[in-house]
Amino acid sequence: MHYMGRHLPALAMGIVALLALAALAAGCARSEPTATTAPTHTPEPTATAQPTPTPLSPATATPEPEATEEAEDAVRPTITPTPGTVGSPAPELEGVSGWIQTEPFTIESLRGGVVLIDFWTYTCVNCIRTLPYLTAWHDRYADLGLTIVGVHSPEFEFEKLRGNIEKSIEEHGIEYPVVQDNEFSTWLAYNNRAWPAKYLIDRDGIIRYSHFGEGAYDETEELIRELLTEAGADVSDIAPGADPGPDPDSRAYQRDGTGQTRELYAGYVRNFAVRGAYIANQEYYSAPLDMPSDYTPSEEYRNHFLYLNGSWIKGAESLTHGRQTDNLEDFIALRFHGTSVNVVTDFDDGEPVRVYLTMDSEPVPEDARGSHVQSEDDGRTFFEINEPRMYNLVRLEEYGGHDLELSSDSDRFSVFAFTFGSYAEGP
Repeated sequence: MHYMGRHLPALAMGIVALLALAALAAGCARSEPTATTAPTHTPEPTATAQPTPTPLSPATATPEPEATEEAEDAVRPTITPTPGTVGSPAPELEGVSGWIQTEPFTIESLRGGVVLIDFWTYTCVNCIRTLPYLTAWHDRYADLGLTIVGVHSPEFEFEKLRGNIEKSIEEHGIEYPVVQDNEFSTWLAYNNRAWPAKYLIDRDGIIRYSHFGEGAYDETEELIRELLTEAGADVSDIAPGADPGPDPDSRAYQRDGTGQTRELYAGYVRNFAVRGAYIANQEYYSAPLDMPSDYTPSEEYRNHFLYLNGSWIKGAESLTHGRQTDNLEDFIALRFHGTSVNVVTDFDDGEPVRVYLTMDSEPVPEDARGSHVQSEDDGRTFFEINEPRMYNLVRLEEYGGHDLELSSDSDRFSVFAFTFGSYAEGP
């Protein structure tokens, strides 16, 4: 059973609308450049202003008793750290709907060791890039008292399905526990705001470090080693990793319209809920929901937008091809800048769906094809959708800007989002 984005439950729609602000730029927090602002942070509570007392006149002022340390302690307000912040007690795992590779447990039960909470979702490219580091830390330190807990908080409805998560876990070689946070209960308990996000918890159950997005892997590992040492482990025989993570190409930061393309969302929840909508076709915003509508192509594509041609169905989370065709008449297009392009896509039940793609109106060159792209005997390039996931379409050796078009004759083809990168290697 595959979700096609046509009948999003009201609760899930509310969650997605909430997350549209927290994950606007990427659906994931980025350590790489982005064309839009960073994910919105959860504001700290604002202290209530106290009225300024009116001073007594010298003639009537009554001397105050001499302050004592005990008296000061009695009136000093107790400040409770915001849950999820450094220095606060680690919240428990709330509302878990599935335990993968583990029996149920509590954060309290892990006291005495070190815990790393990793918020992720399996189609998030930023999360995918962090997984090799997490699996390496598990291999190095699990026997010394480190427990990594992957909290899977789904960005899209189909990511709630346990089987889809398990396939991703197997693909990436994840061996640590993963819990399903389908209703974002644990996410909210930690006041989390982005994918991926990491929280390090010490032996006493206190959050000692947090990091949002990619990068800082050497810094995170150094804190892991420090907290394990505090807990009584000897890490001296294990050489730490010294890799902070790759740096994006410097051209990705350009503000002249050629910087790295922002993440592009296809569903109406995000296109209607935030500024800087992602669909360039103006008829998209007046088209009926969940019904086929016709779109006119554009003569020129601009960076940071999606362009539609032909019949498409505007769903809450996705765009679905609106009809069966014979000659790839309909397509979705974009102009991207970066070194890599990925698409999150799904298909309705049945045989796998073949999607053809061109780059600059030609088949994708062999040295630019992503890991999921193949070619037919006539040279046409395509990828095949056989499960709901992220597919890697383009990998360039050099940063650049190109036009990309995707088309399929099937009416079972849905697009959720496009993501981009500016690294020399990787998705």
